Amino acid sequence: MKLSLGLSPCPNDTFIFDALVNGHIDTGDFTFDVVLEDVETLNQWTLEGKLDITKLSFPAFFQSTARYALLPSGSALGKGVGPLLISRDAGPFTTEQVNDAAIILPGIHTTAHLLFGYAWPNAGNKTFGLFSSIEDAVLNGEADMGVIIHENRFTYQQRGLHKVMDLGEYWEKQTGVPIPLGGIAAKRDLPEGVAVKVASLIRESLQYSFDRYPDVSPYVKAHAQAMEEQVMRQHIDLYVNNYSLDLGTDGRNAIDTLHGVFLQREGQPRPAEGLFI
Repeated sequence: MKLSLGLSPCPNDTFIFDALVNGHIDTGDFTFDVVLEDVETLNQWTLEGKLDITKLSFPAFFQSTARYALLPSGSALGKGVGPLLISRDAGPFTTEQVNDAAIILPGIHTTAHLLFGYAWPNAGNKTFGLFSSIEDAVLNGEADMGVIIHENRFTYQQRGLHKVMDLGEYWEKQTGVPIPLGGIAAKRDLPEGVAVKVASLIRESLQYSFDRYPDVSPYVKAHAQAMEEQVMRQHIDLYVNNYSLDLGTDGRNAIDTLHGVFLQREGQPRPAEGLFI
């Protein structure tokens, strides 16, 4: 059976899926048509129902629960892993200054946007761009502040930028649960048992990579562009953990908590279908 599979080129995704997409594990009757795109493109495709299996941000998933269910493996959750609000200036900043600032975020359907809105509900001057362009937009004066994710957490200080707030730290203090960043979802109309089998293959693929770590495979390096190998490892260490193998009770509770925040923001009732396979 051939399944379309959407991933981001970031090291956490390529690390998790390397063995699955490159034939290092036995996938049985399954083959995968893999596309690598930035997460906001994958989010938009989720809203359109384009792919069978896809990486996605949780707000995009929460808008698509009638069509997709979350797999128990492949997600990015954790503590100390959240997006950062950064600025050219060191601050400190008043609440009014942040609320009035021109802020660029990595995508309207991203978890970073939801977490920013949770911390700063009255900040209304927002624009959106590709996550890798946020630092430049702030440095060039196109925005007063920006929300950075992924490897930019490790590089912003080298470029003379300053942290205004760790949005993940704020989330953790307010809720007491880990930060859900992104997950892997499967279409609900796939034949019975397919999603469960794919989840098992993802766990096996990740365990294959864990067993060989800290070696970074050619597949991860090929899609990390100009990223230094040390930064690749920092990225993997931050975003890939036991929650990626299996969400467990704590992971599911964290996602349920974020879902509640999303529903409250959107003024929507809780949907009838469950979130998870």
